[in-house]
Amino acid sequence: MAQAWKRPASRPRGGPLKRYSNLFARIVDFDHLMACAKRAARGKRHRPDVANFRFRLEASVLAIQRALKNGSWQPSGYREFLVHEPKTRTISAAPFKDRVVHHALVSVLEPLYECMFISDSYASRKGKGTHRAIRQYQDWARHSKYFLKMDVRKFFPSIDHEILLALLGKRIADARVLDLARRIVTGSNPQEPVDLWFPGDGPAATERRRGLPIGNQTSQFFANVYMDPLDRHVKRDFGVRRYLRYVDDLVILADSKADLRVMRHVVEDFAARLRLQFHPGKCFIGPVSGGLTLLGYRVWPDRIRLPRAHVVGARRRLQRLARDAGRGRVAPDRVRASVAAWIGHAAHADSWRLRERMLGQVAFRFAPD
Repeated sequence: MAQAWKRPASRPRGGPLKRYSNLFARIVDFDHLMACAKRAARGKRHRPDVANFRFRLEASVLAIQRALKNGSWQPSGYREFLVHEPKTRTISAAPFKDRVVHHALVSVLEPLYECMFISDSYASRKGKGTHRAIRQYQDWARHSKYFLKMDVRKFFPSIDHEILLALLGKRIADARVLDLARRIVTGSNPQEPVDLWFPGDGPAATERRRGLPIGNQTSQFFANVYMDPLDRHVKRDFGVRRYLRYVDDLVILADSKADLRVMRHVVEDFAARLRLQFHPGKCFIGPVSGGLTLLGYRVWPDRIRLPRAHVVGARRRLQRLARDAGRGRVAPDRVRASVAAWIGHAAHADSWRLRERMLGQVAFRFAPD
């Protein structure tokens, strides 16, 4: 019988939890805000709201600095739109001036948390990303027999504001920074409703504020803060080495199905403390030899492919892009950027013949000016 993971009998104790103070002055520093404004504008300089902000750059930044210092800053309304790839989701876009504040907050907090996060959390972190996650999974798959794949159900709409702010308070001692984070979190626009119930919940549970907007830089950072206790519980309390997470996708590898069944219960029980539930149809154990669809790829120990559904969708998008280019509906620069983005994604799979065939089937002819 396989030996399931057990909590180590003894674990090395770390020092006292470090809390950070005197951060607010760094966030509202004028040069820091200017740098964040320029960073937030990258790739968006021709958008009207960005262009208007940059036209009066110093005055705009001074206005943000003044509002932050005197405590009058409040988040503005969100612009919502739907995206349909890889699935239909609502994206919430904050006004550009708010995104400058988001950058200012995250750029100060992120380095303080980076040394605390586990190394195998791959989303929204410098030097990480989907491709490193895929390669790490493949490397582990070469030395494991089975995987456990888990997916949090409606993750961003489920994030509990009270729990998130309490987690931030464990690390941040600066009251003004916590107040700024609270304003951003509680200023979130209403998200998709989620029917969540946990043992011990009373009528008041339905009134808990939940949900972060997909699209905010702060939301990506807060997601890592929110999931960090679960990461630590699995990696450090239970000593699981082959565990990785990308936002709400979790994978654990082992040589025993029994061990993975144990870990599934461990993860589900701890996630309930964060008021998160897993999608029952997207949590399963399988052999690594059968391949795993993960982060837009189909991965085996010896090869990486693009899932068939993704290939079909990419072919349709390329054909639609070619039609729009021929009718003058899309600029040549945008066509080149879209094609290059798909090639860059596909190049991380074993897809040379596929790329050659798909691009050979599409002819881009641009309408005359």
